[in-house]
Formats: sequence, structure tokens, C-alpha cells
Amino acid sequence: MKNLFTRKPMATLLAEAAREGNQLKKTLTATSLIALGIGGIIGAGLFVRTAAAAAQHAGPAVTIGFLIASLGCALAGLCYAELSSSIPIAGSAYTYTYATMGELLAWIIGWDLVLEYAVGAATVGIAWSEYLNNLLTNVFHTAAIPYEWCHSPFEVSLSGTSGIINLPALFIVGALTLLLIRGTQESAIFNSLIVIAKVSIVILIIVIGWGFMNPVNHEVYIPEASRYTDPSTGLTYAYGGIMGILGAAGVVFFAFIGFDAVSTTAQEAVNPKRDMPIGILGSLIVCTVLYVLFAHVLTGVATVEDFRTTGKEASVAFAIQKYMQGYEWLGKMVTVAILAGFSSVILVMLLGQSRVFYSMSVDGLLPKVFSELHPKFKTPYKANLIILVIVGLFAAFVPGSVVGDMTSIGTLFAFILVCAGVIILRKTNPELKREFRTPWVPFVPILGIIVCLAMILGLGWTNWLRLIVWMAIGLVLYFSYGYKNSKLK
Repeated sequence: MKNLFTRKPMATLLAEAAREGNQLKKTLTATSLIALGIGGIIGAGLFVRTAAAAAQHAGPAVTIGFLIASLGCALAGLCYAELSSSIPIAGSAYTYTYATMGELLAWIIGWDLVLEYAVGAATVGIAWSEYLNNLLTNVFHTAAIPYEWCHSPFEVSLSGTSGIINLPALFIVGALTLLLIRGTQESAIFNSLIVIAKVSIVILIIVIGWGFMNPVNHEVYIPEASRYTDPSTGLTYAYGGIMGILGAAGVVFFAFIGFDAVSTTAQEAVNPKRDMPIGILGSLIVCTVLYVLFAHVLTGVATVEDFRTTGKEASVAFAIQKYMQGYEWLGKMVTVAILAGFSSVILVMLLGQSRVFYSMSVDGLLPKVFSELHPKFKTPYKANLIILVIVGLFAAFVPGSVVGDMTSIGTLFAFILVCAGVIILRKTNPELKREFRTPWVPFVPILGIIVCLAMILGLGWTNWLRLIVWMAIGLVLYFSYGYKNSKLK
């Protein structure tokens, strides 16, 4: 049992970072890392989850939910920045946990990251499919894709039509996987172009929408504590008060997922010790400012009842069309920007997942196939193809409502271990050269753990149960393969 907590020696990790030859290409600069972070952050969360959190949990106080979520991310981000600049190896939280808390917990966090990246990519792929229909009907004024070919078998329309397979979601996951196989630099350039487009749209909505805000919508900024039951699903939520705001923070936390994916590319950064902290914290700061302003404008323009009824997933475009007369063109641009934004989020999540599997394979915890690099492109192409199958199955056959909150709780759990890792590494390796140091240790990491635990509390017991079941499956896989094949053993 002692071997379960064998830690990967720091000398081994640093030697891997310095090894030349058959390794990942170093092509990413600080600017491209910030763009990669923004690309991963601004997407489904901002355009879809903002309205859902306002409708189900906090009303206009969703802005406070964003601030709480950003606080948890900022505290974890400071810890990520120290670890990624000290241990510039692909693998993110998995690698850091291996160095600080041992192999068993490293496996648990590696398996947990599948929830964040693979399941998260599937969630956004499903949302991409929904907005593609919105684009076809509202922008191009053509027929939508038939219900049965853009929904999972577990979904039924109001007219009684059952879904068969979500083909658009499967298509976008496949197309972006092929782009990733072609190369990280090419993927980063594609992502940067999308980031410029969608950030421009977000700023336009904030600037133009500010003049259309109705003060009545913000008269009761924090609603009194009550319960809200969604008539379409039958699910009941804590609305208003502290628990409503915490619930909103847990929901919109999904909107911040992506900045930590920057840390998975540490081995591909030109100067990781300088660029990783800039990429992680820079993308987080930019997005937090945009998020709070966007949520304030959206809840000021439209009512909570709009988000609960007519608006739903397409609330942003709906609010523009209903309340911002003369700017219908902006509503159409939003739909295009959302599709582009979703694409970049899926790209970053698929990138992050392949790099985590790559690191686990190098350590022997997963089969060698996950770390085999393409002879020309130097990308883990076989891992990308296997992930395509996993994500594709989720995207094609599982409803988006099931996988969304699983992504949030998995990420929060990863953040907690990263915060703990900084405290442990300061004790076990005080001599380690740290290009970036998390301030006020252990106060900042401990506060990060507390905030993330509070958001997990807001997500409810059904998501805790899913996390426990997921982890149980992971432990079976570890003891049947990883434990026996670990290179450290």
C-alpha cells in the first residue's frame, strides 16, 4: 500500500522538461497562451450559463456569482502559475499531484480531468449543435436539422419525436480533432482569430446594451431566499439569498473552465517559466472583467422571466431581438460568434485532454499508444483519435444537461488538489527554483480550497454522487492496469 503514494522525484520531472529529441514542439508564446486561455474560457459558459444561473439561482445577483467563481479561479490560478512555472511539463494538475501527493492521487486527478476536458468538450459540442440550428433558421432562414439527427436517444421533443444521434456535435468534435493532430501552433493561430471575433462581439453587447438597460430589472438585485421549480424539467433550485448566489457561482463556474488548460501545454511553451503565469492569470483577468459587465448588462436588458421561458439557451440573442430595437443584426452576429466561440472552447478542451493522457502514458499509468507522437507533426495523434471516440460518444448519445454540471464538479476537485499541492511542495522541495511564487502561502491556497468547496456545496448531492461513481470506475482501471505498469515501480 505504501507504493500507492510514491511521488515522482522532482529531478525526474525537470529532466523530462529538458530532454531533447522526440518531444512536443515548443511553439507557444505568452500572447498565444493568453489567447488560448481566453479561447477556452469565453464560450458556452458566458452565452448560455449566464441566463441559466440568473433564471434558476440568483437573478441579477448572478454578477456576484461570477465574482465568487472568479475568486476561486484566481486563487487556484495563482497556484497553477507557481506549479506550471516550476514544473514545466505537460499534464497540468495530474503532473503537479504526482510530484506532491503521490501516484494514487495523481491517477485520481488525471481521471478527474477527463470530466473537465473530455466531458466538457462533449457538453460544448452539444451546445454547438443547438446553436447551429439557431443559425440555420434565424440567420440563413433555412430549414433546421431534423430533431432526431441533432439530439440524443434520451431526449424527446414537445411533439413526441425521439432523438437518435447528435450528428452536428459529432462532426465538430471530429473536425477539431483533425486540426489538433495537424499541429498545436496551427490550432493556436485558428484559436487566436476566433478569440478576436468573439471578444469583439462581447464588447459590442456591453457597450450597446448599456443604453437599453431597464433600471426596474435591477431594483431587487439580490432576491429573497426561496425555491424555484423549472416546469420543463421538474427540478427544484435554491433561488435568491446566499445559497442562490453560491448555486449561481457553481453554475457559472463552467464559464471559467479553460484557463487551467493553458497549464497542460507547459511543455510546448517557448519560455514556460515566464510565459505560463502570464498566460494563466492574464486570460483569467480579461475574462472576469468581461463576464461581470456582460452579466450586469444582460440582466438589465431582459427580465428573469425571459430567461425562464422564451429565452432559455438562446437568451442573449433573444434579449437583443426583443429589447434592443434597431440592433437585430447584433443578434445574428451573436449567433455566429457563439458558434465560433464554442469551437475554440472544444479545441482547447480536446488539447488539454490529450496532453493529460500523454503524461499519464509516459508514466506508464496508461498504455503507450497515448504517448506516441506523429513523426511529422509531433502531436500525440493516437491519443487525439482515441479521445475523439470517447468525446464523440458523449456528444452524440448523452444529453447536455447531464454532462454540464459533471464538468464543473470535476474541475473544482482538480483545483482543490492543485491548491494543496503548492502547500506540500513548499514543505517538501523548498529549494526548488520558482520563477513565479504564489503570494501569502498557505493563506491563498487554503482560501482557494474553501471557495472551491463552497461552490461544490452549491452544486447539490446528485453531482456529488456522479463524482463518486466516476471515481470508483477510475480506481478499478488504476488497479487493473496503472498500478501494475507504473514506471516508478
